[in-house]
Amino acid sequence: MSIPLDVRGLEPPQPFECIMEQLADLKAGQTLEVLLDRTPWPLFRILERDGHTHRHVVEQDGTVHVWIEGL
Repeated sequence: MSIPLDVRGLEPPQPFECIMEQLADLKAGQTLEVLLDRTPWPLFRILERDGHTHRHVVEQDGTVHVWIEGL
């Protein structure tokens, strides 16, 4: 099951805070699909540290899509 989260247009650190709030409730088998204005490199380090699988794609319009798998 995919859970959408659009944090485009928010100023830092709001996107990070919103993602972390949703991530706390993410269950195994769920995927958080995040839309951002920029690549969240600090978030990727935290996800890797905590064992979350993730991938990202940058669209031509500048939107960054990040998929995070629940643990």
